[in-house]
Amino acid sequence: MIRSRIVVVVILAAASFTGCWLGRTAHESNRRNARVVDVIDGDTIHVVDGGHRETVRLLGVDTPETHDPRKPVQCYGPEAAAYTARRLTGREVELEDDVETHDKYGRRLSYVYLDGKRYEDDLLEHGYARLLVISPNGVYGRVMLGEELAAKRARVGLWGACGGD
Repeated sequence: MIRSRIVVVVILAAASFTGCWLGRTAHESNRRNARVVDVIDGDTIHVVDGGHRETVRLLGVDTPETHDPRKPVQCYGPEAAAYTARRLTGREVELEDDVETHDKYGRRLSYVYLDGKRYEDDLLEHGYARLLVISPNGVYGRVMLGEELAAKRARVGLWGACGGD
């Protein structure tokens, strides 16, 4: 009886590990390389991929506005834009699409990887962005929510500078 339970646990663990590995592999195979040539604001960049220039809106995050003509510059927007410019301009990145690849403005919707790490996580961890999951794109939403909540609890970045909410 104990032996059969151990076998079941081992099989379930192996299946779980295999599923996780296959999911990770599927997402990694969905990546393509690009070079960041310009930063519009904290969550929007221009990239060149094979000679083709395109605007990329980072998935899963929303940084405070700096260029919306209908809104004033928002608290911590300039800091978020400067951080993204400092970290990404001129750098080679990987772009990973989710379900929906473009928004209504024609921008590519992608997760951006810098040195193998998802850059959106960096923005959330340091309080430069809020979580923004728009269905059907949200494969990393649960992980990213944890990062936002940790930054909010620690009152880092916009959570400390902009009144907390």
